[in-house]
Amino acid sequence: MEDIITITVKDRDGEMHKLEAPTDMSFNLMEIIKAHDLPVEGTCGGMALCASCHCYVKSNHELSEPSEDEEDMLDQAFFVEDNSRLSCQIKITEELEGLEIELAPVND
Repeated sequence: MEDIITITVKDRDGEMHKLEAPTDMSFNLMEIIKAHDLPVEGTCGGMALCASCHCYVKSNHELSEPSEDEEDMLDQAFFVEDNSRLSCQIKITEELEGLEIELAPVND
């Protein structure tokens, strides 16, 4: 199917998951991760108002620049790295074929 891409997610236990994601349904990365029952809360529903979907982009994909809201939320998050993003702010597009991310640790 041409409207499906594959994304690799490393969970917090180090296990790799290959996820299929449709590019024609306006999903964001957080929604795809949740749909595959991986541990991402997305407490705010994808509004960049929490950091419960914080992830690290491991591949060299060109992503859109983080919005000011996303940057503000990452400024308040734990375990932030240079490659940190909120997965709710990454729209699923064909250009993300092969994207690799790692779920950020949670602050318990």
